[in-house]
Amino acid sequence: MSFDDDARFRNEHTLAGRTAVVTGVSRHRGIGFAIASRLLARGASVFVQHWAPHDAAQPYGADSLDDVLAALRTHLPTGADEGAGARLDHLELDLAPASNPARLIAAARESLGPIDILVCNQALSGSDGRLADLTPEMFDAHWQTNARASLLMTQAFAAQHDDERPGGRVVWITSGQQTGPMSGEIAYATSKAALAGITVSVANDLIDRGIVLNTINPGPVNTGYLDASLAPEAHDEVLRHFPRDRMGEPDDPARLIEWLVSDAGRWVVGQVISSEGGFRRWV
Repeated sequence: MSFDDDARFRNEHTLAGRTAVVTGVSRHRGIGFAIASRLLARGASVFVQHWAPHDAAQPYGADSLDDVLAALRTHLPTGADEGAGARLDHLELDLAPASNPARLIAAARESLGPIDILVCNQALSGSDGRLADLTPEMFDAHWQTNARASLLMTQAFAAQHDDERPGGRVVWITSGQQTGPMSGEIAYATSKAALAGITVSVANDLIDRGIVLNTINPGPVNTGYLDASLAPEAHDEVLRHFPRDRMGEPDDPARLIEWLVSDAGRWVVGQVISSEGGFRRWV
């Protein structure tokens, strides 16, 4: 059952009264869009970050941000119930500059109030390659956007978190570098491996503050870059590694993240969780 078909889900405002920041929300088919949609429907107020110039440089192209935001607003609860006070706001911001992660948290707090949930979904795609092809600048670019920005946002999130306010949650997004080789994306995999590797240490640092941190590896998720019309060979190769001829979709990791940031996920701490639908690397 898809998110849009799940009528029961839309009536369960289990995140009402909480505020979330979700990064990397700029395309209808992106994982960030799916996460933000689910949190809004659960009753949370959501502040989304986007950086359209990154998507415009990709083969799949950028979406209209006005259209993306309009689509997100359709997931806001309506009616005179506890979820009806949810709000949506946004900021276009490049997270690579060192001062911008804290700037994002400050802007979200100013707009929507104290932040309860942080989902670091942003990622730099492209500008990568095999080890022999890389330059220091390529390594730096991936480190700044993928790893450093997530750590600095988490630092700023923790600094503004009220220890007495329940439900502090942070979710990082890694990749599958710990389960199989990514030899053609060394800079990207290095930056994502840093997040996976430091998860348990940062989670331990935060848990006494009532902040729960976990990291998700969503596996291969088709956000447009694996469309048969765009990359037929890659599409067929990736699809044959999935059981039942079904590729990962953005709502698959979004379902897990929605659960982790809710009260139901409060006892899962410091884990790197693969959500890959049985993806078989050995086929």
